[in-house]
Amino acid sequence: MFFSEARARSRTWEASPSEHRMWVEVFKACDEDHKGYLSREDFKIAVVMLFGYKPSKIEVDSVMSSVNPNTSGILLEGFLNIVRKKKEAQRYRNEVRHIFTAFDTYYRGFLTLEDFKKAFRQVAPKLPERTVLEVFREVDRDSDGHVSFRDFEYALNYGQKEA
Repeated sequence: MFFSEARARSRTWEASPSEHRMWVEVFKACDEDHKGYLSREDFKIAVVMLFGYKPSKIEVDSVMSSVNPNTSGILLEGFLNIVRKKKEAQRYRNEVRHIFTAFDTYYRGFLTLEDFKKAFRQVAPKLPERTVLEVFREVDRDSDGHVSFRDFEYALNYGQKEA
């Protein structure tokens, strides 16, 4: 269906050669002592350089727990894999935001049943209205008659797990 297609597209994304070179350059810049790996602090600096935010302790702990105990940090290949996954997630979230914004024609920050009907008439004109209503009710997790971005994003992610 429409939602599944958005998620499937994001999985085919690959970094461009220039992005890949930039990631390697960031790795080298953060590995100041030329150890061949990034320490916990080095990794935090790399995330700030690439993503513009300081990662939380939980995020850093999660990454560091996956590090091979025989090394003292994240090797280049592991770093590149982490960055690729974060970029994919960022790209997917941007796609979801773009779809949500296209549905939210009045820029209210939520979708109503009427917004859903209008959007589905454009992307799936033969879809029965009953089906649109069922989809809306499923996506509106708190049954308040509004679908927030969070509800919308959850539905897209949940739908992928079911597929």
